[in-house]
Amino acid sequence: MGIAARELSLYVIRPTLLYLGQNNPDAEALLLGIAASQSSLGSALHDRRGHGLYCIREPRHAALWEEYLAHDPDLASLVRGLASQHAFLRSPHLELTVNLRYATAIAWLLIEQQKIAIPAADDLLGMARIWRQAFEPHGRLRDFAQAWRTCVSPFNLVT
Repeated sequence: MGIAARELSLYVIRPTLLYLGQNNPDAEALLLGIAASQSSLGSALHDRRGHGLYCIREPRHAALWEEYLAHDPDLASLVRGLASQHAFLRSPHLELTVNLRYATAIAWLLIEQQKIAIPAADDLLGMARIWRQAFEPHGRLRDFAQAWRTCVSPFNLVT
């Protein structure tokens, strides 16, 4: 059993995006769809595909820090502020599994880093394309759509 879509959106995704200066319901829906596709909203937080809600692989996590955040110290500091003070230094990739807001920030930055236009929240195919481009290059668009229908659309999302 994963996290309820409404609560994930309301208490994790939206506040994290606001913290990063992104007041964007379309980005919120996209991240919710990615979490549904990658981990069934947290039903599987650690598997061969990666860590946490978004199944982020360790090399991608490290590369984001080295190739993107290292060039923007203010943003890096903001993101680092979401991580656990001591645990991050010992095991930074574990933060992707145990720290939902940190994982959400990293997932958002993986999208932002690619300078991808965010589709509208009701554009399921557009969101599926972003998911495939940013998270699962070999993923099938219908898998994203199925995860959305199963995990997200049955719930009334807060807007």
